[in-house]
Amino acid sequence: MLSRSAKFKQLRHFAGYVSILLALAGCAATPGRPSGQAASAQPLNHLTVATPDADHDLLAQLMAGEMALTRTDLKAASDAYGKAMLLSSDPRVAEQAAGMATAVHDHAAAEQAIARWQALGAKPAGLAQARAQLALDQGNTDEAQRQLDLLLRSGDPDAWRQFGRVVIGGRDPAQAARLLEALATPQRLPADAQAWLAMSELGERLGRHAYAQQIADVAAKRFNSAETYAWAAQMKFKSGDRAGAQALFQKALAKAPKNTRLRMAYATLLGQSGDYAGASRLLDSGPQDTDTYTLRAALAARANDTKSLTRLYGQLQRSPESVRASSTYLLGQLAEMQGRKDEALTWYGQVPDGDDHAFDADLRSAVLMHELGKPAQAHEELAQMQVDYLDQPTQLQRVYAIDAELYMREQQYGKAEAVYSRALQVSPDDPELLYGRGLAYAEAGAIDQAVNDLRHLLQLKPDDMDASNALGYTLADANRDLAEAEKLIQAARVTKPDDPAIADSWGWLQYRLGHLDQAEQALRGAWNARKDADVGVHLGEVLWKQGRQQDASRIFDEVRRLDPQSTRLHDTLKRLNP
Repeated sequence: MLSRSAKFKQLRHFAGYVSILLALAGCAATPGRPSGQAASAQPLNHLTVATPDADHDLLAQLMAGEMALTRTDLKAASDAYGKAMLLSSDPRVAEQAAGMATAVHDHAAAEQAIARWQALGAKPAGLAQARAQLALDQGNTDEAQRQLDLLLRSGDPDAWRQFGRVVIGGRDPAQAARLLEALATPQRLPADAQAWLAMSELGERLGRHAYAQQIADVAAKRFNSAETYAWAAQMKFKSGDRAGAQALFQKALAKAPKNTRLRMAYATLLGQSGDYAGASRLLDSGPQDTDTYTLRAALAARANDTKSLTRLYGQLQRSPESVRASSTYLLGQLAEMQGRKDEALTWYGQVPDGDDHAFDADLRSAVLMHELGKPAQAHEELAQMQVDYLDQPTQLQRVYAIDAELYMREQQYGKAEAVYSRALQVSPDDPELLYGRGLAYAEAGAIDQAVNDLRHLLQLKPDDMDASNALGYTLADANRDLAEAEKLIQAARVTKPDDPAIADSWGWLQYRLGHLDQAEQALRGAWNARKDADVGVHLGEVLWKQGRQQDASRIFDEVRRLDPQSTRLHDTLKRLNP
């Protein structure tokens, strides 16, 4: 039977041949006829070509089915293949029709297609698979099991793979799991390690961990291969048996000591167990590639092992060009972790446009430019990213958020608010953007707008304690609606009793209420927990109002060392000591 592409080629050749014949017939003179004699009508001019209507045109139906599939219109595709099946003697068309009808749950059409497929000479394994799929779709577990049993007895070399496709495609996971456990038993599975691993993984996906573990354990004992040991180890780890998992991973590594994926899997297990040193030792030896370097860096960072990070950075810089070229983002991260901002910027600039980390590299580049005293370049980079990622809302939201945050650091609150407002046009009611704009409004002194944004945010997320604290602090700082501010900050304190920012808000509220002793206690606790310039300014003002100007001055001096450009400190000193 010719393929569709072959048929199309034949049709094109035939059409070309006919056109040549017609051209020759129209141009050639009839032999023996005088040159001036009128030509009689050509025979081809009287030829009527019968063209079937679309419902009886096999090619039209096949094309309609394919076009419907490209539109993911399964019902239209099923209808088209059902018609094509009746016009074709190719069993593959009937097979496709049966699959499509089952996919759209048209059981009568599926039964008709399976019968047609059988009449055209379908293989027993294929028929059993189709009938099992249909039975599962109808909820007939007994018939599905009978057909799957026929499939596995067929001797087809692809039988277990077909079995897996039927089971995983079932509409009811519990029903599929029962069939798996009933038919894919250790006694019945073939002498093929891949089949055992596939059935174990299928059991895990269907929520039958005990079955998956059993099949994995027997496979490891039967085949004694690195792959079966590694899978059984992962099953042990999921069961909480870390010692058993490690023992199996060690057997796997003994079989394949240079297998990079195996070393990474075992190192991941060790890392999850808290054995970062053991994981690092395992990865340090043997072949290295981008993935091993990435995992080593993650393990060292999790363990706060700065020495290992420094050593890793040097090793990666000396690695082969192919590894180094595919690790530029990781090199940038490692350089940044060590405070080598210029080097990090250079590495991020080398990340290719098509790399998975290209967006993050551009974003980190902008932040580093800002930290290196190049704010104009940073905002220019972010402005370009806002254009580049205009059609990708998730990335665009992050770009806007970083751009606005950098303006907040510069204390350019009006520009920060403008960026947040543009972002909210793209992502209306985004909680992070509303929160950021509310803070920008508050810092700019636009208290009404700040309160509106934060109240709206709390309507969207009533349990957002950061927003509750921010609104409470904004009201307290503006010395308005103090009863509401007290409720908001108290709710945040209950949820996060050890948060220094919330303690600062509570202390500042007490100051506004005239409770100086309570204010000092709360603010001193926040200041001792985290040396933040704004908290220090608040504490200093409370001490000043208590008549303890010397103590206040010492706090103000510390604030000045923390943030020499603090506008809050400048404004407070001007107000306290005009």
